[in-house]
Amino acid sequence: MDGDQLLATLTALANPHRLRVVAALAGGGRNYVSRLAREIGISRPLLHLHLKKLEDAGLVTSQLELSQDGKALNYFEVTDFALHLTPARVADAAKTLTAKSET
Repeated sequence: MDGDQLLATLTALANPHRLRVVAALAGGGRNYVSRLAREIGISRPLLHLHLKKLEDAGLVTSQLELSQDGKALNYFEVTDFALHLTPARVADAAKTLTAKSET
């Protein structure tokens, strides 16, 4: 994982809603947006924003499927990831940063 990937991962996880999304998917398996929004207690539009951030960071994946009654359901599941942060790991990642950080 290079510096930009590490920064994207940490940024994606630095939000309580996104942590709840990851926790819900890790504990309950794959889920579709409407059900996940109800379980977490946030609106679907807000959930979509958080899922996009998590998906861009590679922490969740999605798959669009049709239900038996013809509804399109977007299923999300957490990817298998592991973070092990040490000062040395952060220093190595910092050397490869290309993204401009905002202050």
